[in-house]
Amino acid sequence: MSSTAPSLRDLARQLNLSHTTVSEALRNNPRVKPDTRKRVLEAASASGYHYNPLAGALMSEMRRSRTVMFRGVIAIVDLDGPENRAPSSARYHRELVKGATKRANELGFNTEIFTIGHSGLGISRLDTILQSRGIRTVFVLPVSNNPDITKLDWAHYTGIYTDYLIEHPALHNICPNHFRVMLMALQRLQSLGYKRPGLVLQRHHDERLLHRWEAAYHIWQIYNAPKNKIPVFLPEEIEPDGFKKWFKKHDPDIVLCHRAEVIDWMQDCGAKIPRTHGFCCLNLQMSAGQPCAGLDLQPALIGARGIELVIAQLLRNEYGIPDQPSTTTVPARWVNGPTVRAAKTQ
Repeated sequence: MSSTAPSLRDLARQLNLSHTTVSEALRNNPRVKPDTRKRVLEAASASGYHYNPLAGALMSEMRRSRTVMFRGVIAIVDLDGPENRAPSSARYHRELVKGATKRANELGFNTEIFTIGHSGLGISRLDTILQSRGIRTVFVLPVSNNPDITKLDWAHYTGIYTDYLIEHPALHNICPNHFRVMLMALQRLQSLGYKRPGLVLQRHHDERLLHRWEAAYHIWQIYNAPKNKIPVFLPEEIEPDGFKKWFKKHDPDIVLCHRAEVIDWMQDCGAKIPRTHGFCCLNLQMSAGQPCAGLDLQPALIGARGIELVIAQLLRNEYGIPDQPSTTTVPARWVNGPTVRAAKTQ
């Protein structure tokens, strides 16, 4: 037996198949019959043949365009569309796309945004466009509700979702480590002398993340403030009257919330920030430009890491819905600001 791995043409002769059929089978092309694809993959594995999907894409592009220039394309899919996105979320998405695009370019890929939304493409139309252009890598932006992109023919694609939960279909995903982030924020605030933190979350946001912010907050209270527990304010919509009623009743010495406008509502209730009370923004990309202390969830880094993960899937020739979808999490950064006490110097 030769120690040299066979070429693709050797494999085709061995199996009495055409060079094209073997090439497409190794790329998991659904046009190849499942039995034939299985036979090719088993023969390739037994003989030590390793298919390079990027080399295959390069040759296909060269044959199609008669050029030696090749840059793979990654489809950035925006399911909500700008018209359906809250202004407070727009900055986060822009940073996510910026980080993804920069890293993709560094690794030899272009990115192209495909917008769904009410005025954009339909999923079926997107599927047709991606297949006709040979785009097989899909990078899905966060969605306000549970996304459903099952109408894409996933046998053709490898993909990643850039938020916590996607079930239709269940893809690999990357997102902030929400549980760890909340614990980190509370520990930092405790070191600054705060003893009665209060958490404010929109109910839909909390449910979409499977209550991970809320769960970490409750765990921290159990072990660090058993006598000073403050219930989470969890309304359908965060609005002034409900917030002020909760704030006056429980008098937290610091409020943790995504929305910086609650600072004004705290001041309406007599709070002097940061002298008597503090405010921590849970996502500084949503602070509407108001200077405050809080958490940078590092969306640009999430975008970059997401690109690395989906390109790695491409290199491993992994297409379709994964059997065991995994979650990759990225830590946040604490950012000091004028809405909390200054740390005591030694």
